[in-house]
Amino acid sequence: MRKRLILRPVAGLAVAFAAVCPAYADDTQAWGTLGVQAGLSGPLVASAEVTFRTSDARGFYEIEQSLLLGYKIDRHVTAWAGYVHTPSYSHGDFTGMEHRFRQQVTFDNVARIGPFRAGGRLRLEQRWREGASGTGWRLRPQVKLSWPFSGKTALNLAHESFINLGKTAFQKVDGHERMRNAISVSTPLTRQVKIEVGYLEQHGFVRNAPDTDDHVATVGLSASF
Repeated sequence: MRKRLILRPVAGLAVAFAAVCPAYADDTQAWGTLGVQAGLSGPLVASAEVTFRTSDARGFYEIEQSLLLGYKIDRHVTAWAGYVHTPSYSHGDFTGMEHRFRQQVTFDNVARIGPFRAGGRLRLEQRWREGASGTGWRLRPQVKLSWPFSGKTALNLAHESFINLGKTAFQKVDGHERMRNAISVSTPLTRQVKIEVGYLEQHGFVRNAPDTDDHVATVGLSASF
C-alpha cells in the first residue's frame, strides 16, 4: 500500500504535464521498459533491456532491444559495449530496421549536490539502417540527479542530449539534434526488482522550421542479480 501511495502522485504529475502542454506538443507518447542486469565473473556484468514505444501520431512505432557487456572499473564507474536492435513501425506495420553498436561509460553516485546523488553516462553509438548508406555516429551525454527521500524510494531528474557527429543518408542533421528531460520516482518492489514511473519531454531542434516536442509517460521495471 505504501508503494502505491508513493507512485500515484507521479502518475498524476505525468498527466498534469501532458494536460498543460497540448498547445506546444507535437505528439503524446508512452514508453515501457523492461531491463535486467546480472553480475558475471569478477568485474564483468551483463545488461539486457527492451523498450516499447507508442504515440498518438504513429501508434506503435518502435522496439529498442539492447544487450551489453560491462566491466566495473570501480564501484562508481562501469565501461560497457554491445549491440542494439531497433525495428521501426507505423501503427504496428513494419517500416525499417536500425542496427547500433553502442559503447558507454556510466558514473553512479559520484558526487553530492545537496540531498541529491549525482551520476551520469557518456554514450557513443554507430548506427546503420537497412536500405540506407553510411554509418551515423552519435554522442549521447546524460546527467542524472537522484534524491532518496523515503528509504530506497527516490526522486530522479535527468537530462540527455543527442549530438550527431556528421551526416548520412538517414542522419540528416549534424550537431545537437534533440534533448530529453525527465522526472520520475523509483521504488523497490522486492530486493531485486525496481519500478520507475515518470514523465519525459523530448525536444527536437529543427533547422528552418518550428522545433518539435514529445510528451512521454514512462514506466520501467528493472531487475538486478
